[in-house]
Amino acid sequence: MKNKGEHFLKEVTHHIKSREAREFVTAELAYHLKSAKNMWVQKGMSEEAAEGKAVDEMGSPVKLGQELNRVHKPKVDWVLIGLLVVAMGIGFLPILTLTYNVDGFLFNKFVIVLLGVGVAVGMMFVDYRKLEKFGLVFYSAGVLILLMLRYSPTDMVNGQPFIVLGPLAIESLMALPLFFLAWSSFLNNKKLKWWHVSVLYLLTLYLFFSLPGLSAVFIYIAMMFVMLWCSQLGKKSVLAITAIPLSLLVTGGAFFWFAASEYQRGRLSGFLNPKANSEGSGYIYLRLEELLSSAKWFGSAGEQVFIPAAHTDLVFVSMTYHFGYVFAFFIVLVLALFAARMLTISRGIQHSFGTLLLAGGMALFIVPFIYNIAMILAMLPITSISLPFISYGVMPTVLNAFVMGIVLSVYRRKSLVGAGQRTV
Repeated sequence: MKNKGEHFLKEVTHHIKSREAREFVTAELAYHLKSAKNMWVQKGMSEEAAEGKAVDEMGSPVKLGQELNRVHKPKVDWVLIGLLVVAMGIGFLPILTLTYNVDGFLFNKFVIVLLGVGVAVGMMFVDYRKLEKFGLVFYSAGVLILLMLRYSPTDMVNGQPFIVLGPLAIESLMALPLFFLAWSSFLNNKKLKWWHVSVLYLLTLYLFFSLPGLSAVFIYIAMMFVMLWCSQLGKKSVLAITAIPLSLLVTGGAFFWFAASEYQRGRLSGFLNPKANSEGSGYIYLRLEELLSSAKWFGSAGEQVFIPAAHTDLVFVSMTYHFGYVFAFFIVLVLALFAARMLTISRGIQHSFGTLLLAGGMALFIVPFIYNIAMILAMLPITSISLPFISYGVMPTVLNAFVMGIVLSVYRRKSLVGAGQRTV
């Protein structure tokens, strides 16, 4: 392949504009040329003649290069980007319904949206395949964040530990994208044994459970459940690993009930029987029911009422009350289309690492989406879980933007899967 073969490859790749596509086509064509050459050598041809025969079978390098440039041109999922723009735009509306410090929140929201867009677009141009080899680095970074939050938090907000680094406040939610990348790498490694996965998983569960608040660990467990069942581990191994967090949740739930403080029991009682706790922890559930029942089909824009956490965790209530049931359905539709689009993209991905990334990404997006709506409807206890892209906040927006950036990166390179990279 040192003479005619190399010249042929250079001619073909000269017509391919994308650098990533050129690298892929070079490796792929070299593989096929070598295979064809070896076949002719086995039939009795000399090395030089076999190489020439293999090249001739490929056809015109100009036509082949132009065709491969068309096929392997990097793709942009404009549907997902369009949904991202719509969702980010909707996220400004809750700020406009506030009766205090609107200008300050609007400016902050604008900065948060710019940051989110930057993360999503930036990740789209990152070759996701190169992230696979850094699984241990991502895992270690995630563990380090949890250890720092446990042993040396610099601040506490609503009972949640934070590490303040200048303008950035690091919380447990920030560990999720790191573990998301780490587990995508680990679960794509066929050499990894089930007990390796169990040990690594148990360590992270212990660290998450040792921190106040269960929002991050709930999302983490759901993400792991989905990724495990999409991995190449055997069903028995997956069942064994899946049973670990379930048994911990059952045991932890029983322990919590007996060891919980009066305040914690009160919050749970407020969810289970809000009317009996109307003056305490049940008040919020009754208030949400009242607001939702008094909302109109097209909103009550002129009426000003107090809505707790109107622009953060309970943003769906404020949107429903101020803009109506029709707009609430529209929000649900937009977020559901994100999930549907990710599912559609995942069906066309033939790279196992990319498939795991999409599976984990869908879990990171869908679980908060469903939980937030469910807790508004009093189907689940109220906790600090944001509505993707709509709720105000840096970390939720950046996390979801990061997930969408990974999806865009996988989609952009879905045609760049070579021999030995396809999912078996």
